[in-house]
Amino acid sequence: MRENIDLEAIQSPEDTPVDLSLRPRRLNEFIGQEKLKENLSVFLRAAMQRGEPLDHLLLYGPPGLGKTTLAHIVATEMGATIHVTSGPAIERPGDLVGILTNLEPGSVLFIDEIHRLARPVEEILYPAMEDSKVDIMIGKGPAARSIRLELPRFTVIGATTRQGLLTGPLRDRFGIVMNFSYYDRVALYEIIRRSAKILGYHTAKDGAEEIARRSRGTPRIANRLLRRVRDFAQVDGLDEIHKPIADKALEMLEIDHLGLDSVDRSLLTAMITKYAGGPVGLDTLAATTGEDSGTIEDVYEPYLLQTGMIQRTPRGRVATPGAYAHLGLKQPERKPSQEDLFG
Repeated sequence: MRENIDLEAIQSPEDTPVDLSLRPRRLNEFIGQEKLKENLSVFLRAAMQRGEPLDHLLLYGPPGLGKTTLAHIVATEMGATIHVTSGPAIERPGDLVGILTNLEPGSVLFIDEIHRLARPVEEILYPAMEDSKVDIMIGKGPAARSIRLELPRFTVIGATTRQGLLTGPLRDRFGIVMNFSYYDRVALYEIIRRSAKILGYHTAKDGAEEIARRSRGTPRIANRLLRRVRDFAQVDGLDEIHKPIADKALEMLEIDHLGLDSVDRSLLTAMITKYAGGPVGLDTLAATTGEDSGTIEDVYEPYLLQTGMIQRTPRGRVATPGAYAHLGLKQPERKPSQEDLFG
């Protein structure tokens, strides 16, 4: 193993591959989410047989599971042009009108974070999705009048991590609603092997399995960890990622055997040491740890719930016995409540 970095061995920009995107481009390259893919394949084939655009599609689930990737795959499979935007980027109704009036027939409009669309913008989107029409106002004051423009038929693909924040009228206009779930280790292993091949680095079976085990069921995290483990392997002069270098790299990155990182452990430690295991409110926990409450709720809490480290109760978050065991802390005996004593 080399102790120092060989600066001459580092690739020059000319030697670096131009396309290192790890995103699959076709549906048969997409790994995991088997039931979702099976249903979507039927919908795509039926739409192509009829010569129609795919019905409007809503994709929801935790971040990093492939919603954006699947939106691009749908456009590729349909042979359509994709226009990409996001809810926060469309500030005024006029912005959306400009996008809609420039769509080609059969094209795909992908709106990421669609739950963050402003209400006036949503009102413009309703007739566009339902009737392929858009209403615009011309003039001001008493001379103002509304004109309805015809739009070509197109597909809206919305992606969101928080489906519950969508308004009812908007959610009802999506003919296809699909939920992304966390990936199992087998699927993550296949994703890591595929990504390593694209990156041009050999990965041993035990190395890929170790990265998959610590990837929190999320392909985005798996690919990020693979890139960082590759860095450690390259600097150590290794031409293969195996379990020892994966263990070393992930330990340096403070990612434990369950995939919990330093923020996860600080959240659990704060709940246990400062609030006797809870219940503790989200805002209180955010103020204690210095993390944003939205980040805790959307990024960290789902995996802590999935691994059984915390529970959500009406009074707040509670650390479970599994959290105490994982941190090596002794769980205090719970004092009996009045309900326990008197029923």
